[in-house]
Amino acid sequence: MGYTRAELESFRDATIPDLVEPGVRLLFVGINPGLWTAATGTPFARPGNRFWPALVEAGMLPRLPRYAEALSAEDRRMIIDAGIGVSNLVARATARADELSRDELRAGAVTLATRVAQWRPRAVAVVGLTAYRQGFDRPRAVAGRQHETIADVPTWVLPNPSGLNAHDTVATLARAYAEPARAAGVLA
Repeated sequence: MGYTRAELESFRDATIPDLVEPGVRLLFVGINPGLWTAATGTPFARPGNRFWPALVEAGMLPRLPRYAEALSAEDRRMIIDAGIGVSNLVARATARADELSRDELRAGAVTLATRVAQWRPRAVAVVGLTAYRQGFDRPRAVAGRQHETIADVPTWVLPNPSGLNAHDTVATLARAYAEPARAAGVLA
């Protein structure tokens, strides 16, 4: 299903629920929902986003969910059963992450820490270095496992899977995403 620009724009500032259930082992944290994500209610939903293909390539999921539309109950169950959850640093949908203010990112970091303390995953993977730096006030952070944790949970900062990030491929994202997945027990 496709959307017109006007249809997508109507989802600006909308929110979607977290894709998290009790027992989550690996929590991926996006920057904020894009308009396509808000329209479908599915994290990383925009066609061309490499998040779900990278999870399949890494071996975390047995097959690609139909992510450019609302997740089916079967796809949702596959993701949850794999021990994977998805949340966002900021809840409101925008066309681009650079529309978020530093204050929004900092408030989102506080909220995320509370959620991580509640959910207790084995690992947190934030996909977006600049947003992590700004939200957690760690301007010198580099990609990879962080010395600091979020709510005492080991934390990684990884490349963003958006098509706007031209530096990474599905294969390089899969390799990066596999590290916290192994630490969380999602991958052997």
